[in-house]
Amino acid sequence: MRYNQRGVALVAALVGILACAPADEPSPANGHQVSDHRAGAPGIGDTDFPKDGNGGYDVGHYAIAIDYTPAGRRLVGVTTVTATATQGLSSFNLDLAGFDVSAVTVNNAPATFSRNGDELTVRPARPVDNGARFTVKVSYSGVPTPRSGTTLGTYGFIPTPDGAFVAAEPNGAKTWFPANDHPADKAPFDFTITVPAGVTALANGEMVGQPTTAGGKTTYRWRERYPMATYLATATLGKFDLRQGRTPGGIPNLAATDPRFRSALDGLYTTSGTLTDHWATVFGPYPFGSTGGVVDDFAAGYALENQTKPLYGGFHPGENIIAHELAHQWFGNSLSITRWKDLWLNEGFATYAEWLWAEHKGTRTAEAAFRELHNRPATAPIWKYPPGRARPDDLFNQSVYSRGAATLHALRKAVGDQTFFALLKKWAADHRYGHVTTDQFIELAEQMSGKELSALFDAWLFQPRRPA
Repeated sequence: MRYNQRGVALVAALVGILACAPADEPSPANGHQVSDHRAGAPGIGDTDFPKDGNGGYDVGHYAIAIDYTPAGRRLVGVTTVTATATQGLSSFNLDLAGFDVSAVTVNNAPATFSRNGDELTVRPARPVDNGARFTVKVSYSGVPTPRSGTTLGTYGFIPTPDGAFVAAEPNGAKTWFPANDHPADKAPFDFTITVPAGVTALANGEMVGQPTTAGGKTTYRWRERYPMATYLATATLGKFDLRQGRTPGGIPNLAATDPRFRSALDGLYTTSGTLTDHWATVFGPYPFGSTGGVVDDFAAGYALENQTKPLYGGFHPGENIIAHELAHQWFGNSLSITRWKDLWLNEGFATYAEWLWAEHKGTRTAEAAFRELHNRPATAPIWKYPPGRARPDDLFNQSVYSRGAATLHALRKAVGDQTFFALLKKWAADHRYGHVTTDQFIELAEQMSGKELSALFDAWLFQPRRPA
């Protein structure tokens, strides 16, 4: 995530609402054998977050339609998920926190469903065969309940006086739409967002057509055509000043600021464009259709790299923070982690991008930043937290960021600049729009350098002590 201004946090809370009937066992009706179909798992298999995501299917597309009224904080939604079964399914789960679910259909036929905490269990009228493509449509309504705690702050769909601040990492997508809420399952998105006239709706990707207004409400349509993790999806709503155009390199660029931060608009627009183009020379071609950023007046104290539209919560972002969030468009967004334990592949890379930007600007070398970190006392807390295995109860520890960045600089020193920067481009190209693990990165680094690097990575990523 996130570039933290202050500490951040996690706790779930939300109630299940009973609808039709529980659905765990397949029906022998419809000519299907019981053994051919079974319930999809209630988690995707991440042991650190066992109930996040779901098993038994792979999402191919999300179509999210919401009507949101800031005055009453009421959201009415219809989300259609298109997926492919990876096993025969008698039932399957979606992640959804809160809300009243009024109806669920699978392939346009009414389905029974039940709630248990954040799990929405759906039983289709006819079991879904392994390999079959299917659509599930969920109609729901209520007041979104964001998540909060002591280490992640407040996240998810966060109502504000004039709209909503939507930053969902790590598992807050379920606070506003039913999803396979884990980065291991990415998909393109379409958004249809209806708000009171005068409110602007910003989502990922690019706007489809012009907003339409009728009956005192305006509807915006956005499309992110590239695969996206659910935690990167946003529907940030409110009063905004906009500046639109293209980066010097020709990439569509949109900056938006709450009126309170109007003075940041031009700087956000210009810096976002400059950095997007610069990172394209360092990391390889920009992976998405547009760039930019949004500054809202919600005092989140952090920024989040929402795909194509990084979100800055209640502060004027400096160049280093913008550099961090835009580097995530490559590392975290295009290349997504398979499991949260490998979060340093997102945050260490984006933090090292800050060091590289300062080096490019001539304000401080990456070596100076590395030495400043390495000179911390051996008793400093950062050395007790090995960043190669992020902890679920302290996911965004500073070690994941800074010691992760130092790992990359230690690698750069070991293999030389030519190999190191070629490695960054190949890493980004080989896994474009896909998923990555720490083992894959180590393997590529050894392959490209011709060196045995296990001791270096072990010392920097996995040992609870300061590396020599």
